[in-house]
Amino acid sequence: MPPAVSEWSNLILRWIHVLAGIFWIGQTYYFTKLEGRMQLDEEDARAAGRTPQVWMVHSGSFSLVDKQISPKQLPTKLYWFRWEAWITWISGFLLLGLLYYSGGLLLDDGVSNIGMGAGVAIGIGSLFVGFTVYELLWNSPLGRSPLLAGTICYLLVDSLAYGLTHFLSGRAAYIHIGALFGTIMTANVWMRILPATRKMLNALREGKPADLELAERAKARTRHNTYMTVPLIFLMISNHFPTATYGQSYNWLILSALVLGGGIAAKFIYKP
Repeated sequence: MPPAVSEWSNLILRWIHVLAGIFWIGQTYYFTKLEGRMQLDEEDARAAGRTPQVWMVHSGSFSLVDKQISPKQLPTKLYWFRWEAWITWISGFLLLGLLYYSGGLLLDDGVSNIGMGAGVAIGIGSLFVGFTVYELLWNSPLGRSPLLAGTICYLLVDSLAYGLTHFLSGRAAYIHIGALFGTIMTANVWMRILPATRKMLNALREGKPADLELAERAKARTRHNTYMTVPLIFLMISNHFPTATYGQSYNWLILSALVLGGGIAAKFIYKP
């Protein structure tokens, strides 16, 4: 690929990736905060015989948002927050291919002597195997204990970080852990959150009560996405600071610390 074409492709894809990510993450945190504020109002709402509400002000106008589990009047139009996630993932995967699978950043002779084909297989395989393990874990009985399942996930990420940094370049290992988080988050939106919401909406249209268990499962996956967002951004930014992160001999430990620190930070951000 001519250098000019490669550079413009890199620039345009990064712009799309960052812009779509801003929309997606902004929406995620907006609704996360909104849900948290609703929970704070639940006690007062029950005492007053109303649904939980939140007053908001923006751009000189006031809005009142109330929570309806089983609305009496069904919406005729709904905006599904989905394409932002898909565009973020697609643009990110294209960047992965441009910079790592064809751009020479995937391997490091000082780390291992594997070929490009094996490196690409390890990189792509880590995304799909990682997502599969995540799904199996959270759909198993272990998933009923968020603390236990979350701890297992963290230890598995540590193990994957150790393995990737011993086969791929440090920079590639970091970006693939971030890409795994992005893959899981996108799949959560398309495979778990949206289908559950559609089932609830269809039930209401048929005059049936909404399945609150579906709502809780969708909310749990949204919570997962919220917790993964901060470590993901840490890993993206770390690519610009090799001396402090992936360039170190113990880079996998630094990656683990970034993931843990990001998760702890997300815990405080998640609070209403």
